[in-house]
Amino acid sequence: MASQDELKSVFSGLLQTYTDKFAEVKRKVRSISLLRITIFLVTVLGIYVTANWGWIYLLPVAITGTILFIFLVYRHGMLFRKRDWFERLIQINTTELKLLEGNTASLDNGSEFIIPGHAFSEDLDIFGNRSLFQLINRCTTASGRERLAQTLNEPITGRGPINARQKAVRELSDKLSWRQHFQATGISMEERAETMEELNSWGQEETTHFNRMIYRSLLWINPLLGLTIILLISFSVLPFGVFLLYLLLPFSVLGTRMSQVNKVHEQLGRKGEVLSGYAELFSLAASENFTSGLLNDIQDKISTGSNAAQQAIDALARISKAFDYRLNFLVGIILNIFLLWDIRQCIRLEKWKAAHGKEMGIWFDNLATLDELCSFAGFAYAHSDSVYPVIHEDSFTLQAKNAKHPFIPRAQSVGNDIQFSGWKQFQVITGANMAGKSTYLRTVGVNLILAMTGAPVLAESFTFTPVNLFTGIKTSDSLQDGESYFFAELKRLHHMIQRLEGGEHLFVILDEILRGTNSHDKRQGSMALLRQLIRLGASGMIATHDLSLGELAKEFPGHVDNKCFEVDIKKEELVFDYKLRPGISQNLNASFLMEKMGIVLKS
Repeated sequence: MASQDELKSVFSGLLQTYTDKFAEVKRKVRSISLLRITIFLVTVLGIYVTANWGWIYLLPVAITGTILFIFLVYRHGMLFRKRDWFERLIQINTTELKLLEGNTASLDNGSEFIIPGHAFSEDLDIFGNRSLFQLINRCTTASGRERLAQTLNEPITGRGPINARQKAVRELSDKLSWRQHFQATGISMEERAETMEELNSWGQEETTHFNRMIYRSLLWINPLLGLTIILLISFSVLPFGVFLLYLLLPFSVLGTRMSQVNKVHEQLGRKGEVLSGYAELFSLAASENFTSGLLNDIQDKISTGSNAAQQAIDALARISKAFDYRLNFLVGIILNIFLLWDIRQCIRLEKWKAAHGKEMGIWFDNLATLDELCSFAGFAYAHSDSVYPVIHEDSFTLQAKNAKHPFIPRAQSVGNDIQFSGWKQFQVITGANMAGKSTYLRTVGVNLILAMTGAPVLAESFTFTPVNLFTGIKTSDSLQDGESYFFAELKRLHHMIQRLEGGEHLFVILDEILRGTNSHDKRQGSMALLRQLIRLGASGMIATHDLSLGELAKEFPGHVDNKCFEVDIKKEELVFDYKLRPGISQNLNASFLMEKMGIVLKS
């Protein structure tokens, strides 16, 4: 188990290594740039000087200078790619160091995945600023990022899938170098969010517009005819007007199909570099040595037989890049006149789709899962003091020792135990302001969500039964819909009751319910709600300032347990220990704080 300082040392060491290599490559790039200019000028000067000496002197100078210049251009491009590679690795390790410090300010917050009225995600800060998504997300593909958001919004409730994911995450967490290589490769793609949607849409279309005998024949007839006419014109056998007549063939063929060609290019064009990046990701996934069942299953699905994803996607990338030649107006015209270039690429694409179209969705789906698992593995590596939960399925169980919240810095974090055995079990949690009630509720909720994704949780031990979670912590009013806070809360509670009445088992987390009404109504309504939740077989916890709710433990012995967070006043200062205790809270701090801040006079 690596300590915080050890983890910082690992990422700082990698950051320094890649920073040094980046600086070294930059120096080489500058040197190559200078040498390239020098070779160009020397070659031009050499050609100028030897121009009057004859071909025997001029040709060696020109050829040698050209070869050296082309080599330096190639070398320059290689160094640029290497420089970008180290720059991406610097970015990755800089982010890891920020995450260790709890700094998520500049990170992707996944706010577009927020679902208004979701059962728990808004209350538990799953997305948005200072969110769980920011702590976990290390996805390098758009589809992996979407899969991660889906898993967080819809946690897994099956024992088998959770156990399989735990083994995969545990294995990947130990592959730091491979994961960073995988992540850096994906970052280079600069993928648009809609790229995958366009590719899948094209792959699912059952169309054959171009892969027909007539077009395949024209691919041979057109260039042979064009070359023959040009040769005959060059030997003055035919007049130039015949060539103009020849142009009717490629223009008529392309003109009748231009709208379909443009549609295909819109779906597949300008994706060559992205597809090449995907091919590299598939290669990394297929070539790594995995032992867990889930990772081996992913490998099998992306690398079986002649339909291996890496080779197929690499071929698709080459077709896409070739198709993009049409974007150069002059080159596109010449290629289409003599080679029917657009038709040729459309035929190649249709052949590719016939061979691989049905597998493509499976390949990318499995790659997205691997990308998502790598994110959870990165989270696991950065939280080496976490544990993988044990799943209990015989009856509802939620037990943890020293559970902590991942948002709170380790040095300041105070752990608490969690104890639930069976349904119809509720904790009424009382305590003073700022004593830790809401943090405890979120600690339970966040760790339960992590447990149902296959990730480790922040606790010394954690045993749980996968369960549907429902929370009511941050309900807000809606001016747009004309809803008061109170009515919005009632709607949410009504939805919860409907789910329970429909036969669902829910673990419920509620914080200070019915605060939008008067104290008497609040007390009566809260007690009635808790009775209803017990009757419907739910389990969970309710945090409240209303100490009278603790009386329900007498009404429901064995079903309601009172817990509290206390605050002590020592030397005119509030002292919080943030530890969960049995019983009903005895100390209040609102009056003390108001007096201390001069809001009211001391009594």
